[in-house]
Amino acid sequence: MNLDRLGIRSLVLESSESLRVTGFAFTTWTNAWKALDAIGIGDSLRQHHLQIDAWALLETLEKELPNGTIRYSSKVVSIEDSGFLKLVHLADGTTFKAKVLIGCDGVNSLVARWLDFKKPAFAGRSAIRGYAYFEESHGFEPKFLQFFGKGVRYGILPCDNHAVYWFFTYTPSPRDGEMEEDPVKMKQFVLRRLGEVPDQVKAVIEITELGDIIGSPLRFRHPWDLLFGHISKGNVCVAGDALHPMTPDIGQGGCAALEDGVVLARCLGRALMKKLSGEKEDKIVENENKMIKLGLEEFAKERRWRGFELISTAYLVGFVQQSDGKVMNFFRDKMLAGFLAGLLMKRADYDCGKLNAP
Repeated sequence: MNLDRLGIRSLVLESSESLRVTGFAFTTWTNAWKALDAIGIGDSLRQHHLQIDAWALLETLEKELPNGTIRYSSKVVSIEDSGFLKLVHLADGTTFKAKVLIGCDGVNSLVARWLDFKKPAFAGRSAIRGYAYFEESHGFEPKFLQFFGKGVRYGILPCDNHAVYWFFTYTPSPRDGEMEEDPVKMKQFVLRRLGEVPDQVKAVIEITELGDIIGSPLRFRHPWDLLFGHISKGNVCVAGDALHPMTPDIGQGGCAALEDGVVLARCLGRALMKKLSGEKEDKIVENENKMIKLGLEEFAKERRWRGFELISTAYLVGFVQQSDGKVMNFFRDKMLAGFLAGLLMKRADYDCGKLNAP
């Protein structure tokens, strides 16, 4: 979408059969709104602020794209060099030629592996997430409620007057391994571990349909991998969760992906929009490839430290808040609460800039 606004044609290869949502909610911090404003859809989304879940956001982004920009059922299985181009091979046997290949293919990114990034590491914690729907109003104020300590961390966030998103993170034991495949066991586990909470909070878990509960291990990229790894190589780079998978403890995963989109389009746009003339065709192609490489390197330079600080902060906040040690609990509750809250606000106080900055 960002490249399209700059007049640069692109194709999105999406492995699913249609527009889909893998999570339940998208937390829009200040930095995310600045990115949405940069691509021109912030005002339209603000009209439905409480209802901005991942589905509404993805639908809005899709509608802004020219027809045919997204090709569904397009699972990438391998990448091959072909001169200045990349050959992208799909599971259905189709092959595309790309001047630029941008991997936004999530935590288990094929493109990240091609760039020699290691697989994201297990954070030692797992998460259960759910989406509860109340026929009548749930009665919660539009505020984020969070509870933590005794080895767990959980919270609820109203999406509108009827829907509530909730999460529960914990440190799994060996016997919990199969639970993440069974929503009945996950629901029972959460209810057992809630502790003393208001009945209104417990009702959110109780009313959640089994089909609206998912569980997964929390994974992240080691921050030093971003410092020393190849975010870009030639005409290939990664963005979003493929670049900086992080634990969800500061709600910045999606926000950072929006930032990536703006910065990447700006850096790449500068390279692709420079018109070359008076040269032979092969020389033009060679020079264009050099400009693409420089544009992606600029993106990598700008996003490397941003990704480092977000991954590090998310891991630190999750570790401290979910700790069950008496010493850590004392410091967290008596001395670190304000510091941790300040960290969240500081990471959100970020401006990715305009889309078409000179």
